[in-house]
Amino acid sequence: MENFVVSARKYRPSTFDTVVGQRALVTTLKNAITGNQLAHAYLFCGPRGVGKTTSARIFAKAINCEHLVNGEPCNECESCRSFNEGRSYNIYELDAASNNGVDSIRELIDQVQTPPQIGKYRIYVIDEVHMLSASAFNAFLKTLEEPPSYVIFILATTEKHKILPTILSRCQVYDFNRISVEDTVAHLQSIAEKEGIEAELDALNIIAVKSDGGMRDALSTFDQVVSFCGKKITYKDVIENLNILDYDYYFTLTDLCLQQKMSDALLLFNDILNKGFDAGNFISGLLAHFRDLLVCKDEVTAKLLEVGAGIRNRYIEQAKQCPADFLLDAMEEANQSELDYKQSKNKRLLVELMLIRLCQLTDQKKKVE
Repeated sequence: MENFVVSARKYRPSTFDTVVGQRALVTTLKNAITGNQLAHAYLFCGPRGVGKTTSARIFAKAINCEHLVNGEPCNECESCRSFNEGRSYNIYELDAASNNGVDSIRELIDQVQTPPQIGKYRIYVIDEVHMLSASAFNAFLKTLEEPPSYVIFILATTEKHKILPTILSRCQVYDFNRISVEDTVAHLQSIAEKEGIEAELDALNIIAVKSDGGMRDALSTFDQVVSFCGKKITYKDVIENLNILDYDYYFTLTDLCLQQKMSDALLLFNDILNKGFDAGNFISGLLAHFRDLLVCKDEVTAKLLEVGAGIRNRYIEQAKQCPADFLLDAMEEANQSELDYKQSKNKRLLVELMLIRLCQLTDQKKKVE
């Protein structure tokens, strides 16, 4: 039986062009290499799973590549092959989360004094650098400021605010963006095609939204869904496997509120609870739904919705039926319920009262008029 390799590792980018969602940033790195404008220290920061460590590895590999092609590592020269095979003596990776003491940094400082035997540079990639202790940071300062000419440091962190200002001032800082839903869906599509998997766009869109801008999370979720669905991924299977409330519930509930069908709204909420969904998540989802409807009151701003085209059209159609003042009042009601939810002793009653008030909003407007 062939060993399974998770998608996040199997499809990990090996060149700058395959890095997803960081086009401007990787172009800057490529230009720095081709223009021979390399700094002695870099800091890559941003949310988890957006390509910081991957880009650091590609950058390190490209710096020592013997046959660069438009700033890209060739993956064929001895330097590239030795790195890809895990036997490079010029590129070192240090996990600061498990090597955060001053002794680890002193050992690194001692290594820095030895020039490379092959190639131009020795490159040190220090991941999760914010985990270094204060004494380790202080021991590292002088070497980071004035390393030997053949040394380049690439630091990576998810928590830039924990890095000492004295460290920040010694580095070129690159802020990685969250990967957009559109880019994530496109990447998942390409992987599905390579794996011979048929996937609905709306299904991939749900995975992309749930990943919250992290490609690694998206790929992990994709593998989980494939294990459940097999070679055909449908929207229905994804929301069932990930235990996500279907958009239909929110669309239906909004229609019931507009029609003042209080009993039907309460029965629908009961159905949601019986299917095992959390009432707190339901409130958050409903609040987001009202926000999305308000955004879709103008079709120009409808593109702000990170959903599939079919669902976006449903939002636009329902938004036409919802008065703007109803949506604003509904958002205030849902927002207050979300704030009160944690302190409430009878959480179900709290949500039911919210639904009753939502169903009375249109009636109250008529009385005022």
